[in-house]
Amino acid sequence: MAFSCQLLVHFGLLIIILHHLQLHFLFIGVSAATLSITTDTEALISFKSQLRNDTLTPLSSWNQSSSPCNWTGVQCDSLNQRVISLELPSLGLSGQLSPYICNLSSLQSLQLQDNQLTGLIPDQIGNLFSLRVLNMSSNTLEGNLPSNITRLNQLQILDLSSNKIVSKIPQDIGSLKKLEVLKLGKNSLYGAIPASLGNISSLKNISFGTNFLTGSIPSDLGRLHDLIELDLILNNLNGTVPPSVYNLSSLVNFALASNSLGGEIPQDVGLKLPKLIVFNICFNYFTGGIPGSLHNLTNIQVIRMASNFLEGTVPPGLGNLPFLRMYNIGYNRIVSSGVGGLDFITSLTNSTRLNFLAIDGNMLEGVIPETVGNLSKDLSTLYMGQNRFNGSIPRSIGLLSGLQLLNISHNSISGEIPHELGQLAELQELSLAGNEISGVIPDSLGNLLKLNLIDLSRNKFVGRIPTSFGNLQSLLYMDLSSNQLNGSIPVEILNLPTLSNVLNLSMNSLSGAIPQIGRLSGVASIDFSSNQLDGDIPSSFSNCLSLENLFLNRNQLSGSIPKALGEVRALETLDLSTNRLSGAIPVELQNLQVLRFLNLSYNDLEGAIPSGGVFQNLSAVHLEGNENLCLQAPCVNRGEGRRNVRYYIIIAVAVALVLCLTVGSILYIRSRKVKVATLSSSSSPSEQLKPLAPMISYDELRLATEESTNQVSISSTHALRGSIGYIPPAFKEKTMEAIDPELVSLILNDDPSEGPNNVQVYCVEAIVGVAISCTADNPDERIGIRDAVSQLKSSRDSLLNHFDHTSAAHTNSYLKVLLK
Repeated sequence: MAFSCQLLVHFGLLIIILHHLQLHFLFIGVSAATLSITTDTEALISFKSQLRNDTLTPLSSWNQSSSPCNWTGVQCDSLNQRVISLELPSLGLSGQLSPYICNLSSLQSLQLQDNQLTGLIPDQIGNLFSLRVLNMSSNTLEGNLPSNITRLNQLQILDLSSNKIVSKIPQDIGSLKKLEVLKLGKNSLYGAIPASLGNISSLKNISFGTNFLTGSIPSDLGRLHDLIELDLILNNLNGTVPPSVYNLSSLVNFALASNSLGGEIPQDVGLKLPKLIVFNICFNYFTGGIPGSLHNLTNIQVIRMASNFLEGTVPPGLGNLPFLRMYNIGYNRIVSSGVGGLDFITSLTNSTRLNFLAIDGNMLEGVIPETVGNLSKDLSTLYMGQNRFNGSIPRSIGLLSGLQLLNISHNSISGEIPHELGQLAELQELSLAGNEISGVIPDSLGNLLKLNLIDLSRNKFVGRIPTSFGNLQSLLYMDLSSNQLNGSIPVEILNLPTLSNVLNLSMNSLSGAIPQIGRLSGVASIDFSSNQLDGDIPSSFSNCLSLENLFLNRNQLSGSIPKALGEVRALETLDLSTNRLSGAIPVELQNLQVLRFLNLSYNDLEGAIPSGGVFQNLSAVHLEGNENLCLQAPCVNRGEGRRNVRYYIIIAVAVALVLCLTVGSILYIRSRKVKVATLSSSSSPSEQLKPLAPMISYDELRLATEESTNQVSISSTHALRGSIGYIPPAFKEKTMEAIDPELVSLILNDDPSEGPNNVQVYCVEAIVGVAISCTADNPDERIGIRDAVSQLKSSRDSLLNHFDHTSAAHTNSYLKVLLK
């Protein structure tokens, strides 16, 4: 029975398995029969449905009433009428990739580059086993690289560059044996370069530039003997370049720039890589000398070795490079020792296609040869700054008619600017800063109508600023600071509509009034500081709506601060210090919400300091040297303040003396031994209490708040000096020295020469001492009214009790001991 049951169970399981197998084979059969031009049509319609409607114009032919083989970008094979190619590059398509596109099972080429596609790359893309070309570069695709992309065994071109893919490169990518082009640059790839790439012997192009790849360059890449392009720029690679990579004789493009690679470049690199057209290793840590063999590569077009630690001289042979377009050895440790150290410049005149020459940031010295003017007429960029060149600027530079950028800054160039520079009609940037160039600035520079940057700062120019600079209608940046220029500011340069970066005329000897700001509305920074400018600040600065920094300090400007400055809402820095400005600080400055630094120090400003905006941050505001400023309104002027202080002092002393007379009279009646005498003082007139300023000194307020940042209230001695009723702490020990004996005598009709009456002295000291305790700076030392009354009563009782038990002869000595 048990055996029969077991047999039945096995038979049932067999039936179930056969049923599933039948269904499986049926499914495959149905799928095979169904995958046709019909399913291709549905897949394409699904792809279209995921795109934004406003970008579908190029796909207007995509409708189900016609065969998809006639649709834009679609190609079918003639035999099976299946879609084998979908190519829709640069059509502005926007939207996400439909996973149904992966139902195009016969697809061999999928090219959707240069559109606006977003979202993820569907995982189902690994099912397109016939795919040979996959190009979705220059979109906004994100997420990971699909792991099953390595199943596409027929793939020859994989280009996903210029997207937002965040992923590691699959370690088994070496399984794509037919791959020839692998471009994954300009994404956010991280991790190491897979060594398995060395297994793809067919690879001709590896482009991983502009990612976050780390680690070293695998030596396995040295097995890719057909490799033409190796682009690993802008990553975080380190270590040395494997010697095997230098043996890839088929390499045409060798680009390792902007990493942390080091070591010496083999001197025979030009022999090992004879087909090189681009050699780019700039921004690394390479050492040693410039390989002379590079100068023997007659087909080379680009040599870029800037920003390394290369040293020595420029090797000969540069005259053998007729196709050279770029030669950049800037920012190394290259020297030019001995006679002929700059002959390489002359050699480069044979490179008639030279477009870019950068030798700046080295230790080259000597006079720039006149042969520089014989360089290629195609030369657009010439960097020679930050070396040790001396002598004058060669006039022959004016022959470089195609020059767009000329930088000879930070050398020891002397002499004058040759007028021939005004012939460089294509020039856009001119920087001669940090030299010893003298003479006047030639008017001919006003002919450089395409100029957008001119920097002549830190030289020895004299004379006036050329009015011809008003012709520079393309100018964005002008720096003429730190020279010896004189005369007025030409109104013409304040009408340059394109000047949007910097206008710096500081540290010269410019004089006269600042002209009204004309069309200079877009400038970000204006610096006229350290000149001899006078007159008012033009209110037209309010036209500079993009102005972020304004420096007018260290001039002789007068008048009031324009309220219109409060309209320059982009202002972050305002420095008007060390001038002769007067009047009140405009409350409109409170409206400058992004103002981070305000310096109005050392002027003649007066009135109340505004309390809002930047003025709430004392560390960002500098107002010292303005004696008539006060913390809050109403402000008391200096003369009236002195009179009020005297008035209050006289009243206070008079009240105290009346009280003293009353107590003294009582004591006189009781003792009949005390002779009333006047108060006197040994203090000199210079030690007498001087009238106190009625205003809070900003300098001392600033000092006080800086002494204790954790105090909310201002309780420092420095902060309260100058306010009415203030008595410095030093007076506590010298109460009598602070009282004018002549004033007291005048009130009492007494003669101060007769000596002090000790009873009155005690009375005055007791009252004034209590008053000082009531106004102590330190809150812990300050007493309340209850304690004040108690102390006064105690002093009175002590004095009365003393006269009940002590003879008048000992009174004086007792009181003196009591008050010490």
